[in-house]
Amino acid sequence: MTEATTTVPSDGAAAVTRVEVRLFAAARAAAQTSATTIEVPGDATVAHVLDAATARHPGLAAVLPRCSYLLDQVAVHGRETPIGSATTLDVLPPFAGG
Repeated sequence: MTEATTTVPSDGAAAVTRVEVRLFAAARAAAQTSATTIEVPGDATVAHVLDAATARHPGLAAVLPRCSYLLDQVAVHGRETPIGSATTLDVLPPFAGG
């Protein structure tokens, strides 16, 4: 796991947190990349990170509603979950097989 990166601008603006969004399976295919780094306000939620990732990679819009998420390897039970000091958000589409 990487170290949390939170930047407090010298002009007094809100703190910014950098989150690595790791994409797997169909999410990786939709975004055409395996990961993207998103900067969000310090009080951001999972929804904020996903919205920013979708703005950068529009193909994610069709996949994200079916996905599960891990925030620093812990299951997310709602998109309004605060990011806090987390450094990674894993996007896990449904997997087939057994």
